[in-house]
Amino acid sequence: MNAQGTAVGPCWNAARRWAGYAAASSMGTYLAVKVVWVVAGLLGERPDGFGGTGWVLLNAVTVAMAAAGVALGLALARPWGSGLPAVPVVFVAWTGAGLLVPMIPLMAVRGVLGGGDGETGATPSWEALPLTVGFAGMGLGLAVALPIYLRERWPRAFRGRVGDLRLPVPPATAAVSGAVALGALWCHRAAGGTLGLVRDLDVDGRLLIANSGLWALLGAGSIATLARASRAPRWIPVATAFVASGSLFAWSAWKLPMVILRPGGFTTAEHPWVAVAEHTLGITTGLTLLAVVLRAVRHPSGRPTEGAGPSRAR
Repeated sequence: MNAQGTAVGPCWNAARRWAGYAAASSMGTYLAVKVVWVVAGLLGERPDGFGGTGWVLLNAVTVAMAAAGVALGLALARPWGSGLPAVPVVFVAWTGAGLLVPMIPLMAVRGVLGGGDGETGATPSWEALPLTVGFAGMGLGLAVALPIYLRERWPRAFRGRVGDLRLPVPPATAAVSGAVALGALWCHRAAGGTLGLVRDLDVDGRLLIANSGLWALLGAGSIATLARASRAPRWIPVATAFVASGSLFAWSAWKLPMVILRPGGFTTAEHPWVAVAEHTLGITTGLTLLAVVLRAVRHPSGRPTEGAGPSRAR
């Protein structure tokens, strides 16, 4: 990608700045709670079932992730963010958006239904509130600021038509197949299926897995859309594929070590070998989806964007 930014207008710039600051400040509340938990763990205060080292290590990882989130929010808001190297910015933005943006509708549903906080199951309200604010604020901030930042810095990825792209066929086929397989399996479980499970999922677990399944299918659908000879706007499937691939990668990359290391006696609802296979496939599929999109927007087919029909370039 060439960092050849184009102006998006003062209103969009203002929206990017304020959303970036909101994301950074929201994640700062999450970071503060996690720092308190690490310090408390070092002093011997931790939930039942967790060893001292395991609790501190687990929360130290989330401290690093939250600090990266704060830095990302500031990079999206401040002028110096446009001069940062492309690879780390895209990777952090991709994983952050993948973790949090797909959770926005889920958090709304769980709020209506009174779902859990997703941390320990017994988090005091004074801690649960900043944790929730951190996730929701960061997710909403990224949903607004990140598309504007990417559109401004790498306009070619979002401008133009779907039919102007040429996708690498074998990787695209593999990515769609993996995403459809995972999406179908997760939606099957959300509907009450038990394939690969050792215990039933509660309502909260079904909501979580339904959300993951729907985003996996959205990722597959976005790649299938980009493969069509269509004059539809490019930015919609590109943005969807970006978020969906990040969701597959980031959540699987988080869950796979949990399944293998089992901190605090963690157990998964799936058979362990099934969970390892699922999350390995999720990581691989997410990376492949992103690679397909990046290759397509970097090397378009050369088809004219105006006038001519959607025939393939040689």
